[in-house]
Amino acid sequence: MPKRTEVVEKITKAAKKAGLSFDIQREGGNHTIYNLDGLTIPIARHQQLDGYLAIKIYKQCEPKLGKGWWR
Repeated sequence: MPKRTEVVEKITKAAKKAGLSFDIQREGGNHTIYNLDGLTIPIARHQQLDGYLAIKIYKQCEPKLGKGWWR
């Protein structure tokens, strides 16, 4: 089970490598809403994320970072 900060750091590094912006758009009730170069990515505000949930978040980033970028 990856930590939330690990998931955010992994996306941040990949976005920086690809020359894309990745920043907080707003804070929702149970999620932090991030903006990945125009793509909205909600990430649950939990200390630990289920492995399946982490993969779903990574897949939401695929249109900007490329298919299977996290592997």
